[in-house]
Amino acid sequence: MYQDLHQLLRFTRINEIVGDVIRLRARDVALGDMAVVENTNGEQSLARVIGLQRDVASLQVFAGGKGLSTDATVQFLGRPLDVVYSPNILGRIFRGSGEPMDGGPDLSGDPHVNVAGPTVNPVKRVMPSKMIETRVPMIDLFNCLVESQKIPIFSIAGEPHSELLARIGFQADADVLVFGGLGLIFDDYHFFRTAFEEHGVFARTVMFVNQASDPLVERLLVPDMVLAVAEKFAVEENKRVLVLLTDMTAYADAMKEIGVAQERIPAVRGYMGDLYTQLAQRYEKACDFKGAGSVTILTVTTMPGDDVTHPVPDNTGYITEGQFYLHGGVIDPFGSLSRLKQHVIGKSTREDHSQIMNTMIRFYSEATEAQRKQAMAFELSPFDHKLLKFGNLFRKRFMDIRVSMGVIEALDLCWQTLAECFEPQELLMKQNLVDKYFPQQSSQSGK
Repeated sequence: MYQDLHQLLRFTRINEIVGDVIRLRARDVALGDMAVVENTNGEQSLARVIGLQRDVASLQVFAGGKGLSTDATVQFLGRPLDVVYSPNILGRIFRGSGEPMDGGPDLSGDPHVNVAGPTVNPVKRVMPSKMIETRVPMIDLFNCLVESQKIPIFSIAGEPHSELLARIGFQADADVLVFGGLGLIFDDYHFFRTAFEEHGVFARTVMFVNQASDPLVERLLVPDMVLAVAEKFAVEENKRVLVLLTDMTAYADAMKEIGVAQERIPAVRGYMGDLYTQLAQRYEKACDFKGAGSVTILTVTTMPGDDVTHPVPDNTGYITEGQFYLHGGVIDPFGSLSRLKQHVIGKSTREDHSQIMNTMIRFYSEATEAQRKQAMAFELSPFDHKLLKFGNLFRKRFMDIRVSMGVIEALDLCWQTLAECFEPQELLMKQNLVDKYFPQQSSQSGK
């Protein structure tokens, strides 16, 4: 299976097997180096050096430690993991080991690129200034996704985060889509593949998938493979690349499990002390390259128990530039935040965007207060009834993640919604914008 791999060092005694981790005495090896483990029955598996302590190397075996003999041989390859990169990988699906899993043509002869390289020199970064239109109104109107941004979708089990991530993937204005699945059940993997195929974006998509039944170590390799390929498309092909990763909590859990196997001392809630560093190294790959393309990273981070103080979302919040908070099946307008939206609102979009965004959120906030008054049987004013009508229209027209419309169309619908609920003088907006965009005929005049 791995006969073509160059064999540099060979060791024939394994000192210890703990789960999927093996330990042996070795020399001249580096952290992250790849090896081939050949069992006594001839079966081979890739392995990766995940720890070094003096002359003892710890390796994570991709195929697992079950049935592995201490008499197995370990052959170090003298290089870190690499992944195939060429235009031929578009429309292909790979395992977490980097091997194709779709039955397509062999790509072993194509160029390869090392994974887990350094982040980009800040001098080569360009200030984010371009919007990625997703056709999801709650993103495009209120928390714009900006090219080269890194931003998570905070969610909990049972929320439609897969549906939202797939929808952004096939609707977003990007040249290349690179998807990474971390510990996916088969149904989720099939859902993403089918969604990309049915909406005509599979030909410009690359998928790296680690399923729940696959080796744990491959789960840690998927983000690095995805980002290495995305960076190559951006730098060498001048492509605007959108990276989708789900679920980063599964990634952190895999780090925790491997850390326990290495007998490392855990920190908060059993996670390793370098959790922040490991997450940041991946997220910081997001970049708008000077004179080239860009890499934008959108991930799903599930919050166990809907606890935003859980170590994974908590650390993520310090690294990323905001979050999309998926709550109750919709993107919560109050919990979501894009710290880079000021770079594009009113610049890449229409002049009324900022005023519309603020006015719509203000009225929706007041509508939720009116709903509370109604629930407690307080007397409602005529303006409260207008707010209730607005709140219902806002949820129906904008908050449903299945709604799809361009940003200009959404801005026009915002004005129409305001006109159906309020008089122009009640908007408290700049008069020149009201005069220019407020519909002359509205349901108000027909009351």
